Order: sequence, then C-alpha cells, then structure tokens
Amino acid sequence: MPHRLRKHRKMRGSRTQGYGRVGQHRDSGSKGYRKVGRHKHLWSQVSNDPTLKFGKHGFTSPQSLKRHEKILNLTKLDELARQKPAETTINLTDMGYTKLLGTGKITKPLTVTVASTSKKAAEKIKAAGGKILTAQAEEAEAEQPGA
Repeated sequence: MPHRLRKHRKMRGSRTQGYGRVGQHRDSGSKGYRKVGRHKHLWSQVSNDPTLKFGKHGFTSPQSLKRHEKILNLTKLDELARQKPAETTINLTDMGYTKLLGTGKITKPLTVTVASTSKKAAEKIKAAGGKILTAQAEEAEAEQPGA
C-alpha cells in the first residue's frame, strides 16, 4: 500500500483521525496571516491594498553601490616598511590600495603614494618626517601657491 494512503485508510471510521480530543482540529480554518495565493488567485487583493507590499521598494543611492575601496591602516604600513628596511618609498597604488587610514603608529619616515588618505594618517606620516603623494595632496599644493 502506498504511504500516502496509509493514514486515511487506517483512520476510516475513527472519530478524531488521530488528533486526540474530538474538537482539536475542528473549525480551525486557514491561517489568515499567511500570504498564500497572493501571486495567484488573490492578486487582486494585492493590487488594490497598499499595505500589502511585494517587490522592491525605495531608493538605493548609486554612491553606496560603487564604494569598493581597498583600505590600509598605518599599522600594516609600518609592518610593510619593516619588511623592506632599505626602501623609504612605498607605492600603495601599485599594491592595489586606494585609501590610507590613521589607525596605529608609524616609526619610520616614508614617502607614500596612494589615491586618498585620512587627515589623521597624513598628520602621523608628516609627524614621523615622511611625505604623502596623493591626488588630494597634489590638488591642495596646487591651490596653496596661488593663494
């Protein structure tokens, strides 16, 4: 006998169909909070009721989608400088980093080339006797002599 027929055949004539007390599953109906049929036979309710929300809603800022910066902190930069003691110039752009952040300390004067940097990182590198070559720094230097 197939499994799908077993319980029904067994329970024929029984009063509760295996559910215990007589009224346990009587008049239970359907659970109204479920969203059954909303994309099929109940679609007219969805289209007429603004509180039922289907699909994507709202606005996604394009700027939040295109931020894929690869960052580096001063702690890691200092470790890179220790690995290469002879070098005083580190090109982070060639390594694939786009931004330098100021967490940590720098112990060696370095010349760092990177696309952008935070203010703290720039201050710490200059305090250690180094330089930062960035697009931001070059723009700032170009503005200062004319002012």
